[in-house]
Amino acid sequence: MDLFDLMAKDNIKKMAPLAERMKPKTLDDFFGQENIVGDQKLLTKLIKSDRLSSIILYGPPGCGKTSLARVIAETTKANFVVLNAVSSGVKEIRETVQAAKDTAAMYNRRTILFIDEIHRFNKSQQDALLPFVEDGTVILIGATTENPYFEVNSALISRSTVFRLESLKMENIIGILKRAITDTADGLGDYRLEMEEAVLAYIADMSNGDARRALNVLEMAVLAKDDLADRLTITREDVTEAMQMKGMLYDKSGDNHYDIVSAFIKSMRGSDPDAALYYLGKMIYAGEDPRFIARRIVICASEDVGNADPMALVVANNAAQAVDFIGMPEGRIILAQAVTYIASAPKSNAAYLGINEAISDIEQMPIGPLPFYLKDGTALRLDRKYGTSEGEKRYEYPHSHPGHYVQQQYLPDDIKDKRYYRPTALGYEKQITEYLKRTKYRDEE
Repeated sequence: MDLFDLMAKDNIKKMAPLAERMKPKTLDDFFGQENIVGDQKLLTKLIKSDRLSSIILYGPPGCGKTSLARVIAETTKANFVVLNAVSSGVKEIRETVQAAKDTAAMYNRRTILFIDEIHRFNKSQQDALLPFVEDGTVILIGATTENPYFEVNSALISRSTVFRLESLKMENIIGILKRAITDTADGLGDYRLEMEEAVLAYIADMSNGDARRALNVLEMAVLAKDDLADRLTITREDVTEAMQMKGMLYDKSGDNHYDIVSAFIKSMRGSDPDAALYYLGKMIYAGEDPRFIARRIVICASEDVGNADPMALVVANNAAQAVDFIGMPEGRIILAQAVTYIASAPKSNAAYLGINEAISDIEQMPIGPLPFYLKDGTALRLDRKYGTSEGEKRYEYPHSHPGHYVQQQYLPDDIKDKRYYRPTALGYEKQITEYLKRTKYRDEE
């Protein structure tokens, strides 16, 4: 690298966003993730002893995956190579592997290969990397926001240790912001900023565990002020203007999307309308398709409320149609009405359990033919054409009997006494239970 390259590299670093400049260089500068890089933790020991083996860092954006990789790069004596899965392919992998072999042969040095967003490598790209991770030509550090057990080749997973990183806590982000404010080399120390603790906490809260977003907001708020002032005071209003929208971890195809949807459904099932509205609000705020939300509500109305309140399905289905007709943002009111109704309704999954058990029996049990008199047109054929042999059962028409009910067998002989539907004593199902006791199950009393 010549003088011009060094000068260019230095200038690029100075022009880089604050979040890039403030990435830690040592473990002492690293905030959060104490569960994996705390004192006496496995990864800490491996980094400090420079004995790292292949690892995959999995966590949400801004939690410190690439920062941790940079700490390793600054600490290790091995050759450290960076590839980005978005812009690299098999050609770059092969070139890196060849360079790693040359480095090992000439200088007896290992090569650590850091691949950001490794989940974006397709199967052939991951397969091209596999043999060289297996034989130790390169030590892999992969970073991903997606669940590696779904998105990364299982063979690579088996040869790596997966470390899960969590969203940063508020105190972690506040610490990162304070370091950026006082750092004169890479941070904003030259601006002599004045910020109340409450404003820092506001940035941390609005960033939703994403340190990169927090630093970007801080930098935007500072750059929007008069840079000729002797001291810059950053207020909550400055931060709000720089923020525009609260950070929301919600990738429509990612884990967090399904986590929020799961929490939404479980809150309705658990009869907590407040929590259900909160998760509904998160999905609406993040721009989720209202039809997707409506479908989940309809399913919950049948699966979890069922006949304890048959109106729940009517409300949910009407809401789905109304939202499709009205659109957003007014559709949020309709969704909220349906959600609160279903969350507040009595619950029964008796129909859900019943159909699952019936299908299971159909798949696994040898069940004989259905009763002859239940077949299509049986009553007419017996009476008009074939006649009825002595002792042979006839189909009884329920409406011809008192109460529009008559006791007769409908299930095949092998499972004639099987119960699939077991209504609860909650809501409308209490009336269903009483009716069945007066009719179908009256002999059990």
